[in-house]
Amino acid sequence: MDLLSVLPRFPILSSLSPAELQDLVKVTEVHTAYKHGFIYLADEPSDYLCLLVQGTIKIGIYSPDGREIIKSIQHPYTMFGELGITGEGRRAEFACAMNQEVKYCLVRVEDFKRLLQQNFSLAQDVMLYLGERLRKAEHQWESLILKDVRTRIVEFLKESADKRGRQVGFETLVKHGLTQQDIANLVGASRQTVTAILNELRKSNLIHFNRNSILIRDMDKLN
Repeated sequence: MDLLSVLPRFPILSSLSPAELQDLVKVTEVHTAYKHGFIYLADEPSDYLCLLVQGTIKIGIYSPDGREIIKSIQHPYTMFGELGITGEGRRAEFACAMNQEVKYCLVRVEDFKRLLQQNFSLAQDVMLYLGERLRKAEHQWESLILKDVRTRIVEFLKESADKRGRQVGFETLVKHGLTQQDIANLVGASRQTVTAILNELRKSNLIHFNRNSILIRDMDKLN
């Protein structure tokens, strides 16, 4: 992998100079994970951060009764597992590959901290990134407390369409690669409930879906 051409594609690294990119390449390791394989587990040392190059991963935790709770889904050119730079000693969550082949880079926290000290713009970008992560987490928990399951599923569909949807005429196609169990783990519901609500939306001709994609007929009518 040509890291000198890959790393500049990460928005959070956009402020790095050519010399700083060269320094980052020297301390970056490229790894591959396969479907259902863990990139890291909760309680492991939080001594490196990850940059996702290819594939999709899920970040989550397990409840005391063993249920999986997905906190976020990460797509290429995003950073994850970065809380070590804020002082986290051991990870509070897991990261797991969702595609047949996931490629990612590892950077040790201490090496990344040196870059932060040298580049004020990078430090600002990371601070904004962490703030956005916190806002998303707060929104997710507020949604779990204040909104019913149907509303949470509709919001998930709309957010997915806004971020990764592709216009097909007046419709919006979202290729997601999530199982209905994954969606259930994201919105805090049972798989049976998610299936029932998706079928209801399909019968109302608001969406059409198959295993890997969802077609939203009309974004304005989906509510």
